[in-house]
Amino acid sequence: MSDIGGPGGDNVKVIVRCRPLSDMEIQQGHQMAVEVDEVNMRVTANNPAGEVGEPPKSYTFDATFGPNSKQVDLYNRSARPIVENVLEGYNGTIFAYGQTGTGKTYTMAGDRSVPEKRGIIPNSFAHIFDQISKSGDDKTFLVRVSYLEIYNEEIRDLLAKDQSHHLEIKERPDVGVYVKDLSSVTVGGADEMDKIMTLGNKNRSVGATNMNAESSRSHAIFTVTVECSQLGIDRQQHLRQGKLHLVDLA
Repeated sequence: MSDIGGPGGDNVKVIVRCRPLSDMEIQQGHQMAVEVDEVNMRVTANNPAGEVGEPPKSYTFDATFGPNSKQVDLYNRSARPIVENVLEGYNGTIFAYGQTGTGKTYTMAGDRSVPEKRGIIPNSFAHIFDQISKSGDDKTFLVRVSYLEIYNEEIRDLLAKDQSHHLEIKERPDVGVYVKDLSSVTVGGADEMDKIMTLGNKNRSVGATNMNAESSRSHAIFTVTVECSQLGIDRQQHLRQGKLHLVDLA
């Protein structure tokens, strides 16, 4: 699911990806209960325990991706427009929703060591700095990141040295709702951004579940702030700012 405030009038888009059966599910004799129609953006669910002749149920979304879908196709269809609008000064949010074991981590992070298996997060990092490198000399960019965790209704700064300190949510007329004392780190490249996220991930609260031995037990929000200063036709510097929120739900 992605939330974006961009020039195209987009608000919230719901995109569904259905993963393939796991090795354990195949060994136990399970069969796929859903069919994905990527052209018509439809998912059809069959009830394996239903009565004979029970009709399947179909649901239509803004986009659908089947078990054999590629990471790059998912990124280009769902995340690329959001990142491009962030670079234009709009705010966007991307998050994966689903129970443990449905493939949220693979979709969002993927396998960073294999280019074709990289998920939305590393692809968005590369996309941001690739676009910045192609910008003209009349534009100057500043990219900052922050990383917070919400666990048991308490907020922690995952990039802070003191992980025992809890932060507070505040509100001001000029900036709106914000997290007081949340640290912000300036970054100069996608690799540096990835290292900072990896550092923050080590401070996250995890706990075993029936589906995953190292499942995140907290919500985390990684925010990328992109500021652009551009010389206008009036010979004055114009500043715009966009924020990309990458959310990992428990």
